[in-house]
Amino acid sequence: MTRTIWVKIDSWNKDLVTTAIEGGADGIMAPPGFSDKIKELGIIQVIAADGDIKPDSDVVSCQMTCKEDEDHILATCKHKKVILECQDWSIIPLENLIARGADVIAQVNSLEDAQTAFGILEKGVQQILLHADDPASLKLALGRLRLQETQTFLEPAEIQSIQPVGMGDRVCVDTCTLMTAGQGMLVGNSSSGLFLVHAESITNPYVAARPFRVNAGPVHAYTRVPSGKTRYLSELSAGDAVQIVDHQGNTSSAVVGRLKIEKRPLMLITAVADGKVLTTLLQNAETIRLTRPGGDPVSVVQLSPGDMVLTATEKGGRHFGYAIDETITEK
Repeated sequence: MTRTIWVKIDSWNKDLVTTAIEGGADGIMAPPGFSDKIKELGIIQVIAADGDIKPDSDVVSCQMTCKEDEDHILATCKHKKVILECQDWSIIPLENLIARGADVIAQVNSLEDAQTAFGILEKGVQQILLHADDPASLKLALGRLRLQETQTFLEPAEIQSIQPVGMGDRVCVDTCTLMTAGQGMLVGNSSSGLFLVHAESITNPYVAARPFRVNAGPVHAYTRVPSGKTRYLSELSAGDAVQIVDHQGNTSSAVVGRLKIEKRPLMLITAVADGKVLTTLLQNAETIRLTRPGGDPVSVVQLSPGDMVLTATEKGGRHFGYAIDETITEK
C-alpha cells in the first residue's frame, strides 16, 4: 500500500516547507496562519485551523499511556484521523493497534523511528507525521522513505518458448522518472504472474537510450500501481502513478507523463516459475528487454528456452484490480 507522509512544522520556515513539498510529502501540519503561505509554494494538503484538514473536527491527537487507551483510539479512528502520540515512543503500543486494525498516524521524530513504524508486524502503519527540525535532515528522511516505499518479492522463471503472434496495439509508458540499470515495470497477461520488463535505459546502435520509458506490452496487459492494485496498460494516462521495481525488489512510484500506443509486431513469451506457467506479450524488437536475476537486461530477440528472468507471482486472483482470496484461472 502507498505510504502517507505528513510533515510537522512548529514555526514558519520557508526552506523547510519547500523541502517537504519537493521531497514528496503528502501534507504539512502547521500552526494557524501558515496555510496560505504554504500553498503559495506548492499544492499540498495542510493540517491547520485555516487549512484543508482541521484539528479537532477532522483530525485529533491521542495519547497512548496505557492499555485502556487502545479501545478509545480504535473507536476514534472510525470517525476521524488519529495522530498517535506516545510520551515513551515504543513499538508495543503501535503493534497492538495495528494488530487490531487501527489506521493511525504515528508521530515520529527521526528517520529511524519512521522506518520502524513503517515496518512493524511486517505491515506497519500507513501514515506518519514526521516532526521536522531542519531542511537537510528532512530531505534525507523523505528521500530514504520514498526510495524504499515497499519491497516486491521477485522470483526467477525459466523461459519455455518465444513465439511471434502477429500485430497488436502496443503501449509505451513514458514516466517522469529516469530509471537506471535493473529497473523497470511489472507487466504480464495475468495479474498473478508479471514479468520485470526493463526500462529503455540501455544505449544501443539503433536507438538512443530513453531511461524514462518502459516499452511495456499490449493494451490488455496488466501492470502494478502503488495502491496495491493492478491496472490495464491501456487505462493509464498522464498523471497516473505506476510501480517501478528493480531486480532486488526495491519498489517506488513514478508518474506517467504519456502513453504511446502504436501497432507493432508482438511475440508471446512463456515461462515457468516454481511450477506455475506465466505468459506475457511484448513487442518483437531488439530494444525490448526482460531482466535477468542479477539485474542484467536481456533482449527479447535473444531469449532462448532455459534462460532465467525475473517475475512476480501471487496466489488468488484480482477483482477490479484488487487482490482477493479467490481462485481465478486466466489463460
